Amino acid sequence: MALNVLGGELVSCSFDPLTGFYRDGCCNTGAEDFGVHTVCIKATAEFLAFSQRVGNDLTTPQPSFAGLKPGDSWCLCASRWQQAFEAGMAPEVVLEATHIATLEWARLEDLKAHAAS
Repeated sequence: MALNVLGGELVSCSFDPLTGFYRDGCCNTGAEDFGVHTVCIKATAEFLAFSQRVGNDLTTPQPSFAGLKPGDSWCLCASRWQQAFEAGMAPEVVLEATHIATLEWARLEDLKAHAAS
């Protein structure tokens, strides 16, 4: 059983769009997940524009990926969330669906300050 950043059982992030490194709807991670896709976010237009500006276009459809739109939930790389946080562009976080491994990249207090309501 994977844990979330609050110490409870990790819950799913999104099935539509289907997210997660393993495309299981959860922000699970493992040794092969070099990007550490562990932060369950609620995408905003501002964050998506920021992400595109820094080289991670999450909005343009690709084969097997429809692209994200504001309001979508998504398992984001922990380092990308931290980068957005430091730039003042961090999206909201679903704490119960954010893997505990995220705490190697981001402080719990910062994640809590951006908790989705």
